[in-house]
Amino acid sequence: MRNGYPRPSLKRGDGSYKLLNGEWLFFDGDPGEDAAFDPAVYPEVIKVPFVPESRESGIDRYTAGDTVCYLRDFELTGADTAAGRVLLHFGAVDWEAEVYVNGKYAGRHAGGYTPFCFDVTELVAVGKNSVFVRATDHTSSDLQASGKQCDRDVTHGCVYTRCTGIWQTVWLEFVPDVYVENVYCIPDVKDETVIVSVSLSDDGEFPVRAEVSYKGEPVSCGECVARDGTADVVLPVPDPKLWDIGRGELYDVTVEVEGDRASAYFGMREIATDGKKILLNGRPIFMRLLLDQGYNPDGIYTMTDASHFARDIELMRAAGFNGARMHEKIFEPEFIRAADEAGFLLWGEYPNWGLDETKPEAIDVVVPEWYAEIERDRNCPSIIGWCPFNECDPKKNVEIFKICRSVARTLDPTRLFIDSSGWTHRGGCDVYDVHDYEQDPDVIRERYAVIDEDAYVSNLNWGNDLYDGKMPYFISEFGGAGFDLDAEGETASTDGTYDGGEDAWGYGAPPRTTEELFARFEALCSAFMENPDICGFCYTQFYDIMQEKNGIYTYDRRPKFDPARAKAVLDRPAAIELS
Repeated sequence: MRNGYPRPSLKRGDGSYKLLNGEWLFFDGDPGEDAAFDPAVYPEVIKVPFVPESRESGIDRYTAGDTVCYLRDFELTGADTAAGRVLLHFGAVDWEAEVYVNGKYAGRHAGGYTPFCFDVTELVAVGKNSVFVRATDHTSSDLQASGKQCDRDVTHGCVYTRCTGIWQTVWLEFVPDVYVENVYCIPDVKDETVIVSVSLSDDGEFPVRAEVSYKGEPVSCGECVARDGTADVVLPVPDPKLWDIGRGELYDVTVEVEGDRASAYFGMREIATDGKKILLNGRPIFMRLLLDQGYNPDGIYTMTDASHFARDIELMRAAGFNGARMHEKIFEPEFIRAADEAGFLLWGEYPNWGLDETKPEAIDVVVPEWYAEIERDRNCPSIIGWCPFNECDPKKNVEIFKICRSVARTLDPTRLFIDSSGWTHRGGCDVYDVHDYEQDPDVIRERYAVIDEDAYVSNLNWGNDLYDGKMPYFISEFGGAGFDLDAEGETASTDGTYDGGEDAWGYGAPPRTTEELFARFEALCSAFMENPDICGFCYTQFYDIMQEKNGIYTYDRRPKFDPARAKAVLDRPAAIELS
């Protein structure tokens, strides 16, 4: 069930919030302004926060058009409103949301992946209240970022079921008139300190107190005066317990201002580069990543049970992987928290597919949500890098790449950056990456035998996209051997893609048995791990999704081969880790 505290990055006490998940009235379309607030016109009930396209929602069908509407009542007590302010939060609504409380306009938000909230203090009262949401989702629009969502009713290739409307938790929060809006922690491993940067709801001058603790034991505390809505407290973290791969060491920080008390967390760790190496806490690492696309059979975009986030990470770790690309989706924050706790590496991405970056208006779409994503997740030690775009050709708007880089560098200078994964690099990056779905390990070894300024730079052979021969070189997509576990022994189609099972899809000539699948997996992984100039890889992919059969697990998370065998391959030291 999705009934836990909805925001891992900033918590208050148990009495400070009220979940609005559960049954809402649902209208597939728009009942119109006059009828929008009338429960009698709503023919269906939906289970929020699951999209109507999912089984878990109770609707389980594609919506008829681009607009859906939601309505529900909620109760407030005097104790709820006594704190001062009432905030209405949405984890994410795909794509544009208009919100009304008790029939009065509360606000609008555009962007399908990041959280937003409205101060509804003046719109609510003790007793019965109502909230109405109109969600508009033009998946086929080239000015809407949709990630891997299909723009038509039939999924195909590597795009999947579209997801309309509310898909993350809706909740109320009760806060004082002056409250903590955000806490950003900037660790410094060398100096054994952390900067606790606090944003407040009021621009006045207020004393702010911050305290760092580790597993419930105090570490340090300090005070300062907030001015213009911000305060920075520098606190010592002596002899820090370092966050590392497989060791999710986390510190808690509690901030107090006026009548508010809020808690965040951080990890003491440092990510950097040294020539072709990526360094974690000063030592070279090899990124053994899986491509994770954030889908599941019952909830589609929304995990049906919060415990399944940790389960997915454990499945990846059981197969020897130490991290994942959160691919073409801004993931639910509970997944990232689970990675923080597990010591599991992540790359944060923006779901740019569906958006035409050549249009000037695209900047207005990307930048606010890219900003909100980084602001939401920049405390999370598991995230070691940001990448706003995936597989963009040279015709795309170079300026938008540079703007997104500037946003990332300004908000979070502590992490690595890739401008556009896989094909074209134009906005500046710390790590050079390529996508290569060649299935022959011998070809792979020969292709990457020498990695210098003449190295392989694109599977589309765009010669103007040159590598400088000096920065870390990352195989950020490879593998993709289509294999349907439930159709073992089927043959390849005439175009070389996999046709095991109805409409199944994958890369290259498929293996026909689990043993062939594992043999190719082992040979490809070994070829990259044994190369002293390669800093990591990302295998496509974690699990099958609908018609795409490239996973090492099935869509319902059954392994296609013994994960322990994969772990034995990946547990070997990579060449770059030994250099």
